[in-house]
Amino acid sequence: MDIVGPIFEIAKMIFAPIHEYYNNYRGADERRIILKNKWRELERRKLDTASRMEAQLLPGKTPKEEVQGWIQDVEMMNDEIEAIEREAGEGKRFSRAHIGKLALKKIGEVEELYQRGAFTDSLVIDPPPSNGEIMSTPTLIGESTAERVKEEIWAWVLDDDVRKIGLYGMGGIGKSTVMEHINNRLLKEKNKFNSVIWVTVSKSLNVIQLQHDIARKLDLDLAKVEDVRERAAKLKAKLEVKNRHVLILEDMWEAFALEKVGIPEPTSANRCKLVLTTRLLDVCRGMSCKDIKMELLSKEEARKLFLDKMEHDVFNIPNLKPMAKEVLERCAQLPLAIVTIAASFKPLINDYEWRDALEELRTSVIRTNNREEQVLETLKFSYERLKGEKLKQCLLHCALYPEDFKIDKQELIEHLIDEGIIERMKNRQAEFDRGYSILSKLENACLLEGGNDNFVKMHDLVRDMVLQVASPEFMVEGHLGLEDFSDEGKWREDLVKASLMYKDISTIPSNVSPRCPNLSTLLLQGNKSLKNVPDSLFEHLRRLKVLDLSYTAIESLPNSVFSLENLTTLRLRWCENLKQVPSLAKLTALRKLDLEGTGITEVPNGLEMLVNLKFLNLNASELKVMPLGILPKISHLQYLIVYWQSMATIVNEEEMASLKELETFAGIF
Repeated sequence: MDIVGPIFEIAKMIFAPIHEYYNNYRGADERRIILKNKWRELERRKLDTASRMEAQLLPGKTPKEEVQGWIQDVEMMNDEIEAIEREAGEGKRFSRAHIGKLALKKIGEVEELYQRGAFTDSLVIDPPPSNGEIMSTPTLIGESTAERVKEEIWAWVLDDDVRKIGLYGMGGIGKSTVMEHINNRLLKEKNKFNSVIWVTVSKSLNVIQLQHDIARKLDLDLAKVEDVRERAAKLKAKLEVKNRHVLILEDMWEAFALEKVGIPEPTSANRCKLVLTTRLLDVCRGMSCKDIKMELLSKEEARKLFLDKMEHDVFNIPNLKPMAKEVLERCAQLPLAIVTIAASFKPLINDYEWRDALEELRTSVIRTNNREEQVLETLKFSYERLKGEKLKQCLLHCALYPEDFKIDKQELIEHLIDEGIIERMKNRQAEFDRGYSILSKLENACLLEGGNDNFVKMHDLVRDMVLQVASPEFMVEGHLGLEDFSDEGKWREDLVKASLMYKDISTIPSNVSPRCPNLSTLLLQGNKSLKNVPDSLFEHLRRLKVLDLSYTAIESLPNSVFSLENLTTLRLRWCENLKQVPSLAKLTALRKLDLEGTGITEVPNGLEMLVNLKFLNLNASELKVMPLGILPKISHLQYLIVYWQSMATIVNEEEMASLKELETFAGIF
């Protein structure tokens, strides 16, 4: 017996590795299949987690380190599994048993990684409580004038006996820039006030929109509160909690009662302040403000600003000096006029170029005592001097956005492509390069404001000028929106583009049927309470090419939309209540279909008929099935997104191979 024991142990030592080798050899193929299946499940969880994280990444929020680390581990695992597959293909170098052993080990690691990815809580970290937004501020124009005004405002802000302050002066004189400096100074000196709230009011006072804008800065959701008085009560309660705040209302055009909006009256008890900018002294007085006037630049300041923008001293060039003096004089000491005119004259070198441009300026800008009219004329001169019709068309499109709107550059370029302003090129990269070049030229011409790689803004005076040029073909104004639909006079036969975006429209009258045979673009995005669009709206809009209903609460699309045979772009981004889209078969001209974030559960019928489609976004979480046979029929696609977990096993490799023009793809084979 004493001998048998050791012999048995020796046998185990000899045969165990042989048995393991045999199992690894025999199970290699099966283990590779199991590993692939486990990896697919892991990859789906990764895609689902990444989508959830993207949806939760609101401004200011950051991804959790744990989640980012897990996604990186999954990507590393992907590389390791691909390495095993490569080794399996090199049969002469690596034995089946070796592959089987590696696969077994990775199966366990993938299972452990899958379990780690079961995140039940939020995937992002909320930002620390914000006390305001730092503005990207240009240098103050006219140091002595602007600095004096800034210091005067600052003194009144710190004065306990003054609760309301109003800065007034004509458009383009520099009020906003001064106020941006005040905003940033308040945020840096944290001991003065608890928070600074900046809101742009703009020309048409819309109480609901103003309530919404203030509420958004306070992380207060008023979307489901329809009654204005109830909204005011909720807003007032929230603001009263945030005592010691400064509310800055930018670009007011009329006085209003604070209680109507829900703004608490600033008092020594709550230690709050109200600061506003306006073009009108009457607004300051109507709001019972301590008023401060923004003066014109002095002649010396105007000369310095002109030379700063020219970047060389034209007054030292004898044959240009008299012309430069007249050009500067016609700018009437207004900062906006000076910077735009200087941008137009800056590329000119020869005296004959200056004479030609000056003669054009004399014709365009007639001297007048109304300085605001004069600055509009100088802006129009700069607009007309733009080289290239595409630049002008881009400015016209920017004017479709609301006043003081921060326009996302990438979204803007997409829209310029959709509108045909940027012509179709060999690929999307070339089109985007063209778009960024156009925006850069407009920023250099001081007709768009940059200051940020991602956004541009249009000064309200530039916007006014552009809309004067575009009239009567553009309709962009409106109060609550309903008036725009009911007023047949606004829906003229020569109307080409109509923008009612971000107007807080909740209802469109059922009998509205504009007779606009030339209308090519209708923009209704951002009306978050809009649930229904009547069938009659599109009955007479047969030439409509671009329709945007993104970020609305629509639950269905009217049948008349699907008879718009000239439609090239249909944008329905984040219409979360939209569960179904009827047949698209008649929309054969369609080049862009964006259904990201919608609630659709199946691919629309007739998709295979859209043979001109270039852009298709199906990034919708409830989408379950994409039938085979569609992709080969829409083979001109350049952009295809099928990103959510439910789509992960649906995209067929062979069908994808038929998309010879595809440049951008997000999904999984």
